[in-house]
Amino acid sequence: MKRRTVPAGLLAVVFVAAAQPLAHYEIYRADSPLAIDARLDEPAWRQAPPVGDFHFNNWKSGEKEPTVARMLWDDENLYVGYLCHDRHISASVTQRHGPVSRDDCVEIFISPNPEKVTNYYTFEINAIGTMLNRCRTDWWTGPPTWEPEGVRYRTTFHGLERKEESPDDSQWIVELAIPLRNFARDAARMPPGDGDRWRLNLNRTGGITNRQNSTWSPLAPPVASFHTPQAFGWVRFVRRRPPGL
Repeated sequence: MKRRTVPAGLLAVVFVAAAQPLAHYEIYRADSPLAIDARLDEPAWRQAPPVGDFHFNNWKSGEKEPTVARMLWDDENLYVGYLCHDRHISASVTQRHGPVSRDDCVEIFISPNPEKVTNYYTFEINAIGTMLNRCRTDWWTGPPTWEPEGVRYRTTFHGLERKEESPDDSQWIVELAIPLRNFARDAARMPPGDGDRWRLNLNRTGGITNRQNSTWSPLAPPVASFHTPQAFGWVRFVRRRPPGL
C-alpha cells in the first residue's frame, strides 16, 4: 500500500490547533459614543475588559512588552483599541498598503464566518497611522491589497512622516472603528446578533529595537505566521454586560 504524505504546512496547522487552546473573548456593546482619537478614555472603553495577555510565540530573548487590547461593537462598527507598552517606538512606512510590519505595528485579522475560517480580512496599522489591508477569501478576485469602506482610525503618532526612537517612549495607542458592512459577504448575519460568534486574532510586531512578535490567540511553534486562521481566537457579540461591569 502506498503511504500518503501530508504536506509540512498542513501538519503545522494541525499542530497549532491541537497544541494550545484558542483564546476567547466576549465583545460587549458600546453604550456610549466613541471618539476615534487614540485616547481610549470614554466610559465604554473603561468598562470593556482587556482581551488578556498576548503570547510571545517564538520568543528567544528581549523584553516582552505587554499589549492591552479591548473590543466593543454596535450595529454599525467593530471597535478595537490597543495600548502598546513600548520603550523603543519607531515607524517610517508612509505609503498606503506599504510594508508596515517593518515598523512598530498592530494588526487585527477577522474571519466573520467560523464555518469558513480561511476567509478573513486584515487591518495592519503602524505607529504613524499607515494602514495595509488584505482580503483573503475564496471570492475575492482583485489585487493582493483591498480597500475596506469607511474605516476610521487614529494612532498616538498619527500623520508623522517618521517616528524615531526616543528616551521618552513608553507607550502608544491605536483606536479604530471598522464598519461591519465590510464583512457582509461572509458573515452569517449583519449586523451580528446577540450571541453570534466570529473568529479573529490580534497581533503586534515590534520596530527596530526589541523586535518581538506577539498574538492574542497563541501560535504553537514552529508555526510563526500571523496568517494562520486555524489559530484565530473566538469572540462572541454580547448586547448586555453582566452586572458590575
